[in-house]
Amino acid sequence: MNSFFANNILWTAVFAASLAQLLKIAIVGITEKRAALDRLVETGGMPSSHSAAVSALATGVGIEHGWDSTLFAIAAVFGFIVMYDATGIRRAAGLQAELLNDLVQQLNHVFDEGFQPQVLKTLLGHTYPQVIIGALLGIITGFVSLAN
Repeated sequence: MNSFFANNILWTAVFAASLAQLLKIAIVGITEKRAALDRLVETGGMPSSHSAAVSALATGVGIEHGWDSTLFAIAAVFGFIVMYDATGIRRAAGLQAELLNDLVQQLNHVFDEGFQPQVLKTLLGHTYPQVIIGALLGIITGFVSLAN
């Protein structure tokens, strides 16, 4: 169990993701002038915590095991898939949820009075800038934390 807690690459990735989530709260606080503690556990928004985590992971693996290692290749490909998914599938799902929420609101008069539509979560994916900033945050976190 001690080796689990001594895994610097793992904790660097966790730290990068946590830092991104905290930055989301700060960004909403500054831009929207409101406390948004719910952002700590939500997906989507600036910066991408998923991108920060996988970039910190790949950076850490590159530093520890070499940029030409099989482990780095695996971590990098995994990271690219996560970031591609964030801007593609998850973003599209969020846009569809937005459209469905609007549609239900417009058709609300058609439904029975007992019908209580559940508002779908729309902040699921990321824009390209959100993913890029998250990735840069992860890379910087990896280098600062793990480079000797």
